[in-house]
Amino acid sequence: MFKSLQIIDESILIFVKDYLRFEILNPIVKIFTSLGNAGMLWIVITLILLLYKPTRKIGLQSALALVFSVIITNLTLKLIVARPRPYVTMIDFVPLLKSSDPNSFPSGHTSTAFAAGIVWAKLFSKKWVKVIAVTQAVLMGLSRIYVGVHYPSDVFFGMIVGTCCAVFSLVIFEKFYKNKNKL
Repeated sequence: MFKSLQIIDESILIFVKDYLRFEILNPIVKIFTSLGNAGMLWIVITLILLLYKPTRKIGLQSALALVFSVIITNLTLKLIVARPRPYVTMIDFVPLLKSSDPNSFPSGHTSTAFAAGIVWAKLFSKKWVKVIAVTQAVLMGLSRIYVGVHYPSDVFFGMIVGTCCAVFSLVIFEKFYKNKNKL
C-alpha cells in the first residue's frame, strides 16, 4: 500500500511541476509558503489576537491548537515516520525551495495553518473572516506541494492533524470554561 501511495504522490508532484508551475506565480508562492516557517504567520496573528480583550479568547484557543499541532506533528509524527522530502527521494525532481527539516510527513505548515484556521473559522462571527481563515489553510497546504517540499499525502495528513488539533482545542476550552463557571 505504501508503495502505491508513493507512486501516486510522485506522479502528482511531477504533474504539478510540469503543468501547474508558472514563472509569474513562483515568487508569490515562495513568499507565501515561507510565511509559515516555524509557524510564524499563525503565531504573529495569535499574539495580535491575544493583545485585544474582544479577541483574547480566540487567541488563547488558537495558541492551544498551535501547541497541540507542533507537539503532534513536529515533535512526534515527523520523528516517528521520518519520511524524506520529495527532492531527496525523487531522481531529477527540482523543488522551488528546500527545508532545513529533513522529515516530510506530515506537513507542519499545513497542520499549523489548519489548527489556527479552523479555530478562527469556528469562533469569528464575520463570514469573510471565516472564509479567509479556511482559505489561508488550504492555500498553505497547496503551496507546500507547489514548491516541492511535501508530497500530497503529507499535506492531506497535515490537514487532518491540524483540524483535529483545532477541534481538540475548542472542546478542551469549552469544558474548561463550563467548569470554571460552575466554581
